[in-house]
Amino acid sequence: MLIELFVEALIRWANLFFKRWCLLEYVKLGKNGLKVSVIGLGAWQASGKAWGVDVEDDQIVKAIVKANELGVNLVDTAEAYGGGHSEEVVARAVKEVGKENLVIATKVHGGHLRYNDVLKAAEHSLKRLGVREIDLYQVHWPDPWEQVPLKHTMRAMEKLYKDGKIRAIGVSNFAVRDLEEARRHLSEASIVSNQVRYNMLQREIEEEVMPYCRRENITIIAYSPLAQGALTGKYGLSNKPSDDIRRGNRLFMDENLKEVSRLLTVLESIAKKRGKTVAQIAMNWLLRKEGVVPIPGAKNPKQAEENAGAAGWGLSEQEFKEIDSVLRTISLDFF
Repeated sequence: MLIELFVEALIRWANLFFKRWCLLEYVKLGKNGLKVSVIGLGAWQASGKAWGVDVEDDQIVKAIVKANELGVNLVDTAEAYGGGHSEEVVARAVKEVGKENLVIATKVHGGHLRYNDVLKAAEHSLKRLGVREIDLYQVHWPDPWEQVPLKHTMRAMEKLYKDGKIRAIGVSNFAVRDLEEARRHLSEASIVSNQVRYNMLQREIEEEVMPYCRRENITIIAYSPLAQGALTGKYGLSNKPSDDIRRGNRLFMDENLKEVSRLLTVLESIAKKRGKTVAQIAMNWLLRKEGVVPIPGAKNPKQAEENAGAAGWGLSEQEFKEIDSVLRTISLDFF
């Protein structure tokens, strides 16, 4: 038993030593001081078969482990992903790499925003994750149906913070008006992050949300940084994703794919010269944005390794201008 414990401790020490020499850098999450890798890992894929028949829990666990070996410490999940299944999969990875090596972020469902519901949801997430403390607890989306006042939600979030159940408070899919209201109802804690959709093709946050978050030192956690695969070069008119999540995504309509193909031609050219993949070029473009931490998903260790390889280098000014030049000409139809 002592030998097993010693070996386990040695492995964890070796992992920490390796990360100090990896190419990934770390940034502070908002004003809180939590240090996260410049690229995280999103675990929405661990929702059963919603993302396709090729999704296997064991492979996602291995993906998280591989990502952590390469320096990725931020793993994002939610109680809404597979009805808590994603959190249970993440828990398996936590056991393998050690909680001290990860920053675990999860979210309370947008339908659980009443005071007592938030507290109950947090307890359920703690249990599924197998941890005593959630590093970053986020409101998944503001409630547009039952119209639960954010003051009740944020009071509960701050209680969890004061009680030591969570280390930091974040939100997701919040507009500026939602952020301002939520912040007014916090007295001792602050909102350190806003998780929103952001990629080359979907840049709505650049008008209001991003400038506000930069000004207020709120980190943007960018989900769907590869536009659900549209920016990987894997899909086209004759090869569209057929899983439940992406089947209805208008990004994959013929007229939009034709537009995206013009961008992919440029990304493929840069990727070839750089010895990178198209996905790595698309994510490195995001890393040029101040205060943005992308959280790409990964179905297997190979994808996790590819994601981590998007950091540790930078596009040149000329390459950045070349990409922006074609982006200005692209017109997508989402209606």
